Amino acid sequence: MLWQNLVMRRSQLIPWKVAGRVSERMATGDDVVRTTGWVFNNETGQQLTLAEFVATGDDEVPAYLEQFGLRGPENQQKTVVEIGAGIGRMTCAFTREFGTVIAADLDAGFLERCYETVGRFGKVERLTTLEVADGRTLDLRPNVADLGFSYITLQHCNEDDALELSSEAVRVTKPGGKIALNYRAPAASDWFVVPLGAAVRGSFRIPKIGDWLSQRRFLARLSWQASRLHPDQVTGPLAPQLTDIEVWTHPKSKLKAYGASMKTFEGINPHHFWIIATVT
Repeated sequence: MLWQNLVMRRSQLIPWKVAGRVSERMATGDDVVRTTGWVFNNETGQQLTLAEFVATGDDEVPAYLEQFGLRGPENQQKTVVEIGAGIGRMTCAFTREFGTVIAADLDAGFLERCYETVGRFGKVERLTTLEVADGRTLDLRPNVADLGFSYITLQHCNEDDALELSSEAVRVTKPGGKIALNYRAPAASDWFVVPLGAAVRGSFRIPKIGDWLSQRRFLARLSWQASRLHPDQVTGPLAPQLTDIEVWTHPKSKLKAYGASMKTFEGINPHHFWIIATVT
């Protein structure tokens, strides 16, 4: 009943819970990748495998860590908190890069799959999972992580939750540690995409329709378009707790940020930006 009351107030949580419920009913992680529309692959089909899904994370994790100056042999003795781990696409690579990985996600079903994925393709002995039951707070003590990381997750939270999770990433990261958080910036298409996403989210409430929607990639991902943020909205409140703030964008982006060093990387989605900073 508590969960039902929560999702009634905050509809952006509903598609995640539906997707988690659908994934729990699948026999294997391979079935999840082949048949559900919310995974990162651009297609569904019987030829896809969980190994291919994980391989996309194996490519991206070291690339981003290297580009942001966050990769090194010392990571083997460090802890990363991954906010929005899903079924473990990037988590497997994190378990090879870091000595301890805390994979956090809204849905327990995703986290069960995450264990399966890392058990097959990563170092499961380094993995701990954390359910973010309310979608905005991490049940961790302060200063447990050397890196607070999130990719393609905060844009699926409403604005307040995204900002709260950003604050939580700072809270759980040690002084001298780093945050690397990914967001989607405002764009001209938002006048159409964001309201349409809200309409699709409403359809997830209808019995059986939500299950069907979660297996249609375009509609599932559209339903998750819940917020757009400017870097200043994030760094402004957190500035007293951060130093060496960098905002990374695609080279063609015109985004600017106050009090931050602007940097570019071709590998960043043109609609996205990253905030990389040191916790003071």
